[in-house]
Amino acid sequence: MKHQNPSDEAIRELLLSVRTIAVVGASDKTDRPVYGVMKFLQGKGKRILPVSPRLNGEELLGEAVVGALEELPGAPDLVDVFINPNRLEPVVSEAIALGAPALWLQLGVVDDALAERAVQAGLVVVMDRCPAIEWRRLRLDEASGHEEPST
Repeated sequence: MKHQNPSDEAIRELLLSVRTIAVVGASDKTDRPVYGVMKFLQGKGKRILPVSPRLNGEELLGEAVVGALEELPGAPDLVDVFINPNRLEPVVSEAIALGAPALWLQLGVVDDALAERAVQAGLVVVMDRCPAIEWRRLRLDEASGHEEPST
């Protein structure tokens, strides 16, 4: 069964309401999309919880990096996933076990069966989208009071 993403209104509500976002596949490489998205979301007032086995124990964008979701002290409001889809299953299992209310699978991270499993476990799932792109597309700065920096 093909996963159906939430409506634009539900995505708008999700992005505006989340406070903490665990980013699985976090990177310290500033040229990577994940780094830009983390920085973008921080700029919108979200707390980023970087998850990366390679960077475990280091600091990234002012936050301590953990090696896996299960190492977080509690459930984030959203788990944002930037990893190869063939490594997705354990992340979805950890997000469900942790009690995360929402799972966001980035552009190119697609697995209908795992998305359905997460939905059946009660998670809101957005797949094959980017929160930074959606933030701009849905014009959330107008709703949140955050302004885009002028260039």
